[in-house]
Amino acid sequence: MRREWLHEASDVSADDFERILNESSKILSEERRRRLESGLIYISSRRIMVVGDIHGDLESLSRIINDFFTYNVDKIVFLGDYGDRGDRSVEVYYTLLRFKMIVDASAEEEHASETERERKDEEARVILLRGNHEGPPDLPVLPHELPFFFGKKYGARGRRLYERVVALWDLLPHAVFVKCERGGGYLLMHGGVPENTRSVEDIAYAHLRHPQTSDFEEILWNDPMEDEGCTFSMRGAGKRFGNDVTERVLRIINADTLIRSHEPCENGYSIAHNGKILTIFSRKGAPYFNNHAAYLLLNSSALIKAKNAYELASENIVIW
Repeated sequence: MRREWLHEASDVSADDFERILNESSKILSEERRRRLESGLIYISSRRIMVVGDIHGDLESLSRIINDFFTYNVDKIVFLGDYGDRGDRSVEVYYTLLRFKMIVDASAEEEHASETERERKDEEARVILLRGNHEGPPDLPVLPHELPFFFGKKYGARGRRLYERVVALWDLLPHAVFVKCERGGGYLLMHGGVPENTRSVEDIAYAHLRHPQTSDFEEILWNDPMEDEGCTFSMRGAGKRFGNDVTERVLRIINADTLIRSHEPCENGYSIAHNGKILTIFSRKGAPYFNNHAAYLLLNSSALIKAKNAYELASENIVIW
């Protein structure tokens, strides 16, 4: 399957790409309508894959998709940053959207006999979160290579396809709460927790309050640090947040562990804040030159009682 998907993504025409974008837009719009504009999704399942930054690494994405089917995964959550940095960014976007359409269509058929009311809270099996590389226009990333990659592949038509992809970003959620059977759970997002979080709604509707508050910016851009409190980020957006901020926000959300991406990891993952934060990085090679990539596979034992980052790293991380 890996080779088949790689071949299809490499040869996709502009017409086929636009067709995928049209269909994906309808699906993502309906998902956003069902969750009443919230950017926070609640899920519970038996087996969940969590994937970090892809950044145009089509080989790693192909492996991840292959493992999704091999391990019979119920849901998969991508933590953002799909394009830029890797020269297969266009192919990654096509593959991700096609994968979502195929998997979610099969799930829809399984629940065809259920009513709209019964299904309204049942989210898609493939969940694509926003990363800082899918952020609002007032928070640009530099360098931003995605329009160049589209132009290189499709010429003048590439600009239109790129703009259609950017339009999809506003339809994506930005956080997931994975509920565990015995209470508690995992908070998933791209960057980190906002310093001034006072309620679950501050995270759920951060995108609608941007830029009046910095919550959405911080969700997409923040990084953990070992000091207490918050401080300026060298990225030029977001903040660096300490262990005390993590503890307070997790307590508000009723989560045990924050699972995020956003930072390159030599071994595919890293741990911070005394095991309260697990960082996943799911691409490898230039320009980060990390030797390993990883994803997280939350199995039944990890979904009965929430584990800390040390336990997840020793029992639930898949590295290549």
